[in-house]
Amino acid sequence: MVQENLSGHSPKPAINPIVIIGALFFIFGFVTWLNSLLIPYLEIACELTKFQSFFVTFAFYIAYLVMAPISTRVLNKFGFKNGMSVALIVMAVGALIFIPAAMTRIYGLFLLGLFIMGSGLAILQTASNPYITIVGPPESAAKRISIMGICNKLAGAAAPIILGIFLHLESADQLKSDVAHMADADRIAALDAMALRVIPPYIGIIAVLLLLAIWVYKSGLPEVDTDEEDEAVATSNSGKKSVFDFPHVILGVITLFLYVGVEVIAGDSIISYGASQGIALGTAKYFTTGTMVAMVVGYLVGIVAIPRYIKQENALRLCAILGILFTLGAIFTQGFVSVGFIALLGLANSLMWPAIWPLALAGVGRFTKAASSLLVMGIAGGAVIPLLYGALADSWNPQSAYWIAVPCYLFILYYAVAGHNVGKKNKEIKF
Repeated sequence: MVQENLSGHSPKPAINPIVIIGALFFIFGFVTWLNSLLIPYLEIACELTKFQSFFVTFAFYIAYLVMAPISTRVLNKFGFKNGMSVALIVMAVGALIFIPAAMTRIYGLFLLGLFIMGSGLAILQTASNPYITIVGPPESAAKRISIMGICNKLAGAAAPIILGIFLHLESADQLKSDVAHMADADRIAALDAMALRVIPPYIGIIAVLLLLAIWVYKSGLPEVDTDEEDEAVATSNSGKKSVFDFPHVILGVITLFLYVGVEVIAGDSIISYGASQGIALGTAKYFTTGTMVAMVVGYLVGIVAIPRYIKQENALRLCAILGILFTLGAIFTQGFVSVGFIALLGLANSLMWPAIWPLALAGVGRFTKAASSLLVMGIAGGAVIPLLYGALADSWNPQSAYWIAVPCYLFILYYAVAGHNVGKKNKEIKF
């Protein structure tokens, strides 16, 4: 078993673990960004309000808050590699529930399936993010996570297009208009037929998840030792009894909560927002791909620039400022230009996740697993903030609702400037 030390002088990471984790990040992206299409799809098929439709993201992301403590226990029991296999199987069970959900058109079953898939992802995220962070030198962690992000967002770009092929969204606008004038029996039959379209792609997702679980289980993925500390870290952490003794970790959790919230808004609201701007769903289904492409561009910049030309915290500052500017651009413009600014939020968000993780895990040593578990709980921002956006979209309008993102980006900017150093005795300590 390969053990990595946490001294900042880890050996060069092997290619095989990077490939395996990259495949897992691809799955993160594919499963996660299907939600952008499920929101308008289920809004029609299950006859929901805008607010109700955003329970798609709530059910999916609240699992991270509920499951994060359990995720740590799973990893302690099974280790990183076997824990990842367990997580993939849990996700497959969640995808399986989509079949009876589609056959009965019960929204609660869809939400249950999404919650279980989110639960599997919580375990997977708890294992893979610290793994890719500590498997190499900490100063280049954001670069490695950026590579993982490309895998994630390429999958996110493909997911709504592939699912859209099965869901036939080109006819969804007409169906939404037609059902309002149908007799009850005809309306129910039309919506039942629409709901059943989701079954074939989710059968494919189940098969892929199970094959990946077997591949990871049989792989040579090495374990990492997150409890080992070098002398400097051990000295700094003497007297600390829990992860709550690290203020920069707690602030990092809040930052991640807000970041995931605005990232999910940018990716998952853009299709329905485009429709609210008078753009047909058949065209709007491509907008999430635009957001993902913008994120991939940002990741490529991160791979080239971090840490050679720009430090992780400075990249986070720049991205937070861009987030504020692009949000204001979306609010004060109209049509395709406004939608374009929402897509550009993908660029603003791109280097936030890669920067927040290493900044939050810096110096925590033997508390790495606990800190990672807390950070994964922060992913629940994807449950809360988009739901607030949906409520504001119903109360105000979908465009004005984007004001919710501005204070989120302001806090992220604070963390990049000062928050990541709060409570540190030695700012140069590596984890």
